[in-house]
Amino acid sequence: MKKLYVGNLPFTATEDEISQLFGEFGTVHSVALINDRETGRPRGFGFVEVDDNALQAMVSNLDGKELGGRALRVNEAQDRPRTGGGGGGGGGGGRRW
Repeated sequence: MKKLYVGNLPFTATEDEISQLFGEFGTVHSVALINDRETGRPRGFGFVEVDDNALQAMVSNLDGKELGGRALRVNEAQDRPRTGGGGGGGGGGGRRW
């Protein structure tokens, strides 16, 4: 299974809508649209897990495709590098209380 990054999504996009759109080009295993932690509002991007053999067809057919007046950005997701944490000042990152 591979994971695709989908950016520049309209804020009205739903997981079902994205699943149907990508499903036209292969099997979709999951869709996760990312919301802001504090406000709960959509951030305009998400991730779609797909079969390995469907990845290239999805990227070539959907990258740049217009959805809700916005041109989608679709590419293979890159794993986030594991760093010592966030927020500066050495390892850990974040509050610990």
